[in-house]
Amino acid sequence: MTHDIGVDTDVAIIGAGPAGAAAAALLVRSGLSVHVLERSRFPRFSIGESLLPQCMQTLDEAGLLSAVEAGGFQPKNGAVFTHRAHEAVIDFRDKFSDGWGTTYQVERADFDQRLIEAAAAQGARVDFGVTVTGFRPDAQHPCLTYFDESGHEATLAARFVLDASGYGRVLARLLGLGRDPRLEPRMALFTHVEDHIQEPNFDRDKILIGVHPEDASLWYWLIPFSHGRASVGVVGDVDTLSAQGGDAEQRWQRLIEAEPRFRELLRDARPLRPVASLQGYSADVTRLHGPGYALLGNAGEFLDPVFSSGVTIALRSAQQASPLVVRQLRGDSVDWQCEFERPLRQGIDTFRAFVDAWYDGRLPSIIFHDAHPATIKRMISSVLAGYAWDTSNPFVSAARRRLTTLAELCGHAPVASGDSP
Repeated sequence: MTHDIGVDTDVAIIGAGPAGAAAAALLVRSGLSVHVLERSRFPRFSIGESLLPQCMQTLDEAGLLSAVEAGGFQPKNGAVFTHRAHEAVIDFRDKFSDGWGTTYQVERADFDQRLIEAAAAQGARVDFGVTVTGFRPDAQHPCLTYFDESGHEATLAARFVLDASGYGRVLARLLGLGRDPRLEPRMALFTHVEDHIQEPNFDRDKILIGVHPEDASLWYWLIPFSHGRASVGVVGDVDTLSAQGGDAEQRWQRLIEAEPRFRELLRDARPLRPVASLQGYSADVTRLHGPGYALLGNAGEFLDPVFSSGVTIALRSAQQASPLVVRQLRGDSVDWQCEFERPLRQGIDTFRAFVDAWYDGRLPSIIFHDAHPATIKRMISSVLAGYAWDTSNPFVSAARRRLTTLAELCGHAPVASGDSP
């Protein structure tokens, strides 16, 4: 498809992460010209390393799956939850929804580079080291202003703009779209290690999620990578984590030592990078679209890292937006609210219900209960595997109510009226 005279590209995409790469690949496969602007130089470090099986469908549809499979990443088929002496296993292959039951745990520097290189090989133009500083929304000819690394200012005129800038949230900042994310502010402390885990019963095909033995508001992740490496992090409220030591390294070490399972598994671990901290990551916007633009993934809304939903939502948003862009640029009428924002947010709201239930204790009471009917366990497994848009699943169509009822059946104290949205 050729673009209009006076327009530089059919679609401009801000950001070359998973959402930007997937959207670029999907759009060029539909015959559109695509120009991606990325602030960083790749490869670059990022968290969000434990994918969900639902991602695989989008990667396959975008022609990116073979690039991922060539990466030699650690396979993943589920999650193990641990709290004190209790352990619960969720196997994504045993789920309610149709679709993939396995995926990968990835070092994002390599994963993201593979995706954007594969998108470029399909025909997308990608410029690194450029910073978007201005945006003019327009239903027909939106325009971006950006600077390259030498300080040269340029404009990029397009027929549509997709913001896949992740935590940079470029258009949300430029257009004042941000709003209260309705989640408590939390902090994550994390690093990569050579894990040297020797325990024969440790399952590298699953992410390990731990709960602090004394303070259930604190939780841990251990994401095994290939070649004996792992990502290890701790998440909690800012004040509690800040009270654990003078710097991020001390806080992380003290918290790891406080959780028996993590302390034992990581007793011989060696750090590969300094412990980093991230806070204020939850975000939301008043709208995910406007004249000539739409927001993808974390550029619009990010919840919490607990169920690894970030990359899944990013890829899902690219999958939903791309055919709508194609239709609009062909002259069809597109209702972005009904066809993009509303259905995308329905799945995000399912994840939000599970995140809320995790932090208020309802979901741990369910996960660590030892006598679930198999059907219910498969329904919960489906959501945790990323199938948060499958409304045939009662834990999607009525997530909050079902989680509350099931938690009470598992012995959790009823949630008082008004305590849970």
